[in-house]
Amino acid sequence: MQRLFSVLGIFFFFFILWIIYLANSGMRSIFFDFVKSFPLGDKLGHFVLFGTLTFLSIIVLKFRYFKFGKLQVYYGAFFVIVFVILEEFSQKYLSTRTFDFVDLIADLMGIISASILANLGKHKFTKIVNS
Repeated sequence: MQRLFSVLGIFFFFFILWIIYLANSGMRSIFFDFVKSFPLGDKLGHFVLFGTLTFLSIIVLKFRYFKFGKLQVYYGAFFVIVFVILEEFSQKYLSTRTFDFVDLIADLMGIISASILANLGKHKFTKIVNS
């Protein structure tokens, strides 16, 4: 089962890279049209994409964490945070994109929510992955 989550995580990461490539190159996509059809769809998209990536990353990295003061930070969440910050700030240098602080907030809210969900289901997911 661990292998399945690893494959899902890798595919999902490459899916996000593909979405970023389309956005950076100014290409159209059915995904962009779908997201635009909902109020706040873009922000919801950020929340769901990076929340899902975080959730999968935490499981793939077997819930490993480090301490930041009294806070336990999952390595999976930390790696996604670094990726999100680099990706969002890189938009300042692309003519086809614009930096949006609210997108960054939506990304971080997805990451935090996924971390909380993963923590709540840690014992259950550990059993599933190890089976």
